[in-house]
Amino acid sequence: MSFEKSVLISLDRIGALIGKSGKVKSKIEKICSVKIIVNSETGEIVVNGMGTVEEMLPFKAVEIVMAIGRGFSPEKAMRLLQGENVLHVIDLREFAGKSSSNIERIKGRIIGEGGRVRQNIEELSGANISVYGRTVAIIGEGNQLKHAVDAISALSSGSTHGAVYNDLQEARRREKLERMQLWENGNVFD
Repeated sequence: MSFEKSVLISLDRIGALIGKSGKVKSKIEKICSVKIIVNSETGEIVVNGMGTVEEMLPFKAVEIVMAIGRGFSPEKAMRLLQGENVLHVIDLREFAGKSSSNIERIKGRIIGEGGRVRQNIEELSGANISVYGRTVAIIGEGNQLKHAVDAISALSSGSTHGAVYNDLQEARRREKLERMQLWENGNVFD
């Protein structure tokens, strides 16, 4: 079964997708059994699947291309190949409308001085976050993704940083307690 998907990425992210001497593009092609065609004038990326679609690898290749296009480093984008990690993109226009000054203000709240807010959310949620253009992209597994999306949405809607951090810490405590209860009850399967 053949697979073909076209993705549009920003021209300034083409270099990150290709990598030095084409290494990043080649690595994605090899790992995911796909062929990637890059149009460096339009930013159109075509992913052709050579493997079976049941393996999900062609879909993961598209997700990796999209993640790099949304500002993630190729190394962080490759996290999508591990476990149940997925990419989620939030368009900040949902919170700011079309006002570019409001979008910049929200981006500043999410990134924080020296990137500290973004880093804190990443540490507390376990997800990776990239703020690029008018979007915030998040890579993580189920609960990691949920917690990071909730935090970004809360900050974008005007919640204080302290309240967002408290919510993230409380969610972490609840998950830790649930894991301990599963362990104590002998319901852990390894």
